[in-house]
Amino acid sequence: MDQIRIIGGKPLNGEIPISGAKNAALPLMAASLLTEGTLSLSNLPHLADISSMAHLLGELGVEISMNGAAPSGGNMGRVLDLTASRISETTAPYDLVRKMRASVLVLGPLLARVGEARVSLPGGCAIGTRPVDLHLKALEQLGAEIELAEGYVNAQAPKGLKGGHVVFPMVTVGGTENILMAAVLADGETVIGNAAREPEVADLANCLVAMGAKIEGIGTDTLKVEGVDALGGADYAVLPDRIETGSYAVAAAITGGELYLKGTRAELIESVIELLGRAGVTFVEETDGIRVSRTNGPLKGVDLMTEPFPGFPTDMQAQFMTLMAVSEGASMVTETIFENRFMHVPELCRMGADINVHGASAIIRGVGALSGAPVMATDLRASVSLILAGLAAQGETVVNRVYHLDRGYERLEEKLAGCGAAIERAAE
Repeated sequence: MDQIRIIGGKPLNGEIPISGAKNAALPLMAASLLTEGTLSLSNLPHLADISSMAHLLGELGVEISMNGAAPSGGNMGRVLDLTASRISETTAPYDLVRKMRASVLVLGPLLARVGEARVSLPGGCAIGTRPVDLHLKALEQLGAEIELAEGYVNAQAPKGLKGGHVVFPMVTVGGTENILMAAVLADGETVIGNAAREPEVADLANCLVAMGAKIEGIGTDTLKVEGVDALGGADYAVLPDRIETGSYAVAAAITGGELYLKGTRAELIESVIELLGRAGVTFVEETDGIRVSRTNGPLKGVDLMTEPFPGFPTDMQAQFMTLMAVSEGASMVTETIFENRFMHVPELCRMGADINVHGASAIIRGVGALSGAPVMATDLRASVSLILAGLAAQGETVVNRVYHLDRGYERLEEKLAGCGAAIERAAE
């Protein structure tokens, strides 16, 4: 199992290309099940989760071919052609689904296209309960018949899906994506209330429109979908990864350097820019990216509460906490999305951070500097928070169990090393 070794204390300076968003790419790949035509996706990141989804889709009968590594905005985005001319299998088995929660996103497209699906209950990061019951109840409102047996969701729509009015009791990104993909081929109009507004949801909706879907209200909390008989193929570029953008912005700030984040857009991380700006980080939007540096003077502690988009993203909470650990004064981080997302706290404390958790909130008192130490990653975003801590710490930090990191960050060591970080991957 690999580990990452870092010698901290070096300011990062240079340019980092931002990859396509994993959380946008996965539902876009699942959308290939909705059409006999070819969906060509560019700016796909090369990540473990992308490979897992490609493997799953291949098992279901999707023909997948790599159409080169065409650059997109200077990024190393791969281009995949996905063609589901024939669905040969409707079961998404446990061995594949357990590796990645996003596998459940094949449920809606399979139901809409062929009227049946058998999908294992999902796995993924251990960051708390993320039930799929909201997905299932929404699909039932479109006429699906669903039962749970032996760890699988067995779903059927023998008479096809029918349009309906779905109102989610709480915001769910995956649920919105699943019901949206199901609705585009349903008979009649579907209204999705309290829909997730995340950019990745809008990216999926825009791709579906390019394939021939009729969707109104993209980017709002109410989506109106008029079902069509069939969708066609399309060429579509995955949007930039806003969480990778935010993570490298923190890297610039925490090391006192300056990074040009190429191929990304400020509108994707407005809440992050606003909060980091209050902490003492400067953002300058340029033609093809964002320039990030620390404002003159020390960083200052600010309070944070995670919220659904357009609020501060839960996927940036761990990185922000690491920055607060070396900022002047005290700050409080409150997590409202997932109940078990402070697992990075004990590891940061091993490096000298002063953090106390009280229920859903953590109180951080800034320290002068962190110290390098051996630490263990527990989930994807915790992994990168420990990398960021290592970049700022005095001495050597060894981050173990970095396989989590490979699920969400493309060529991380290479990108950081290119900007002056002393970082390398090694076998344990």
